[in-house]
Amino acid sequence: MAEDGLPKTYVAGFHDRSVVEQMTYRPLGGTGHRVSALGFGASALGGVFHATTEEECCQVVLAALKAGVNVIDTAPWYGQGKSENMLGVALKDVPREAYLINTKVGRYEQAVEEMFDYTASRVKRSVDESLQRLGLEYLDTVQIHDVEFAPNLEVILEQTLPALDELRRSGKVRMIGITGYALEPLREILERSTVKIDTVLSYCSLTLIDNSLEALFPFFASKGVGLYNAAPTGMGLLTPQGPPDWHPAADEDKALCRSATQTCASQGVDVARLALRTSLRDARLPSTFISCAKLPQMEANLRSATQELSPEEEACLAQIRTLFATRTPIRWEGVELGRYWMELGKKLQMDRLYRAAAK
Repeated sequence: MAEDGLPKTYVAGFHDRSVVEQMTYRPLGGTGHRVSALGFGASALGGVFHATTEEECCQVVLAALKAGVNVIDTAPWYGQGKSENMLGVALKDVPREAYLINTKVGRYEQAVEEMFDYTASRVKRSVDESLQRLGLEYLDTVQIHDVEFAPNLEVILEQTLPALDELRRSGKVRMIGITGYALEPLREILERSTVKIDTVLSYCSLTLIDNSLEALFPFFASKGVGLYNAAPTGMGLLTPQGPPDWHPAADEDKALCRSATQTCASQGVDVARLALRTSLRDARLPSTFISCAKLPQMEANLRSATQELSPEEEACLAQIRTLFATRTPIRWEGVELGRYWMELGKKLQMDRLYRAAAK
């Protein structure tokens, strides 16, 4: 049963009370909201991991919400608007009070020179675009996407956050958040910002292979922010199918994760369930986002939200913890950032050369 009764997002006639009562809800920092321990990450709806269909996406979203999941996380970056468009279709007939929805600003296109834009004008335009795609009148939270990719944090502090604060005063945005993989920029922004920040989303930093986020728990608590945890499988490292080709982890780390997956499989255990359940039962985390666009996978995630690990699964979990003990934390901080600036530098240099040759 939910820890303190039904959440505000419970809607009679849409929800089955007996189902919702099985979900765990926790306070989201000082926001006044209680969120489901399992949150729905909508990146998969944008085709980030595999091709998707509208029918499948709608089934997955509805199954999650009916089961008591009450927070959704998306972004324009996920499929370059496709994730938000899919949600717009899936949520069309869902009561607005049945969920909180978070989207992001700052990261947009695949082309390296159009990938990031944290300026105030782009932030305002992006929020309007998201509202249109989602078919909504307001957004519960707008988060700054991957703050470490900004050319400097002054842009975030002097343009992005003030623009979001203006949108919050207008009513288009209810709360403001920041996201990222690198942890130090998140801490610095919270320390320096004159704009009230309500939430922080950190991904791949509190998993079976990396517990780096733990060091910042006291700091986040002192700031009263709600903490979202995302990607408990390390963006696919701890799944039977393995990570996507673009995953930035080192080859030896991918090999170690494959070995752990094989150890689990040999005992009839799903490594992804171990990874997810480890995050879900951590009471320090208000909500953990995991993404999928297949109904069987969503149903498995929902079972993990309510079913404890069996003794056999606990034994297997202990084995793979031992396997990871000599390598953790497994991190790739700076890898994607370095690639981005290198590719952007090459693109700008080639543009200058072509312009010079054309004169």
